[in-house]
Amino acid sequence: MRSDNLYEIPSDIPVPRDDGAAQHLLGKAIPSIGLLSTRGDIVRLSDPTNGFVVVYCYPRTGRPNAEALGGTANWNAIPGARGCTPQSCAYRDLHTELMDLGVVVYGLSTQSTDYQLEAVQRLHLPFPLLSDPDCELANSLELPQFEVAGIRLVKRITLIIRNGRIVHYFYPVYPPDEDAKNVVEWIRGNAR
Repeated sequence: MRSDNLYEIPSDIPVPRDDGAAQHLLGKAIPSIGLLSTRGDIVRLSDPTNGFVVVYCYPRTGRPNAEALGGTANWNAIPGARGCTPQSCAYRDLHTELMDLGVVVYGLSTQSTDYQLEAVQRLHLPFPLLSDPDCELANSLELPQFEVAGIRLVKRITLIIRNGRIVHYFYPVYPPDEDAKNVVEWIRGNAR
């Protein structure tokens, strides 16, 4: 069992700083890469007929019965690593509002679809998670990444895509549980 509360963001974790690793993304076309979703289908974020698509990229969700990757203390010491579960729950809680705005939501991590499926069920997520286990999309877009215990992970970044192109991004995302609210506000102001 974990000794911490997976659903809360500790007040003493380091705040991530903008390292400039996302500056190249605005206007970038999404490559035609198929990603397996927790619904069992292949999703291509590059489809130019898509309206607004929000992809919140997160390092990895934890499980209540398992320590964090590399140990909880180590995980909590990495700026921006902690908070994937609260971020996903915030998107769940605002999902109806995002749908009303015409937004399709996906979460994305390098975790396997089987691992992600547990999170979808436990957290009652009404949207699918996408798996990028080999960082194919992350590498092609040059998304910011880091490594823990020999595993490559995507830093927390939220992409707003319209007609197959990145029209806005949030990076770094902090606090993670306010990301969905910030996306709703941005969409409301830019949905023309």
